[in-house]
Amino acid sequence: MEIRELQWFTALAEYEHVTLVSERMNISQPTLSRAIRRLEARVGVPLFDRHQNRLRLNKYGEVFRAHALRAIAEIETAEQRIATLVDPDAGTVALGFLHSYGTWLVPELLSGYHSVAPRTTFELRGDAADSVVDGVRRGRLDMGLTSPRPAGDDLVWIPLREEPLCVLVPAGHRLAARRRVKTADLAEESFVALQPVFGLRQITDRLCAAAGFTPRVTLETTELSTLRSLVGVGLGVAITPTTGGPVDRRGPVVAVALDDAEAVRTVGVITPVSGVRSPVVQRFLDYVCSASHAPHA
Repeated sequence: MEIRELQWFTALAEYEHVTLVSERMNISQPTLSRAIRRLEARVGVPLFDRHQNRLRLNKYGEVFRAHALRAIAEIETAEQRIATLVDPDAGTVALGFLHSYGTWLVPELLSGYHSVAPRTTFELRGDAADSVVDGVRRGRLDMGLTSPRPAGDDLVWIPLREEPLCVLVPAGHRLAARRRVKTADLAEESFVALQPVFGLRQITDRLCAAAGFTPRVTLETTELSTLRSLVGVGLGVAITPTTGGPVDRRGPVVAVALDDAEAVRTVGVITPVSGVRSPVVQRFLDYVCSASHAPHA
């Protein structure tokens, strides 16, 4: 059964006239008649009542027409969606990213990309690092902006840029007047930190381990803004990225640069190793890499 035969049938069901339909569909009358007989043989019942040279759609034909119209509509929709997917200037990219990237990196990339591919749409999901990685692995996301580099060899990881890290301390803290400190200087401090599923928490734990201690985390949260507020009321210190901005030395919270060589957060993009990327996903990935002067995947 071919879609064109369904289209011929629905036209004949509407006009009930073989000559008219054959002219409108640009087919011969014998071809149309044979196609209808094949459909009837397939379903096992006549779809039309025949009276001399006239056709009348019967009750079986009414049922078949309803399903044929839905089938034609579904196939046409599928063709349209596939055409959109293979168009590198259109289609949709499902992009995951760390919450903190939603305030600077994601707007930066999307605003630049919109100028070269305005018809591309995005499904955006800000989440913890573990959730972004899981979304890419399970195919719910086409790509993810995350840190640190995830474990495993099932994902392509392309480093894009590095963010310097700093420590947030309350105003009046013993380190607040310093321009730079070592992570080891924080060994006796109480920490407020993101939960362990977040990439920044994993980086904090590794940085402290490299300095020879385990951070004493007294409070955990899921938001960087809450982290900053907790530091501001004196509940601990926190390691955060500076995102390339100036060190803040005003207000209830002071940001002091970390002087360790390892005190950076590498921002990277991940995509699955296996599978075929759609043209729209590949084009956006190429743009992200070019904008960051990173190698292309």
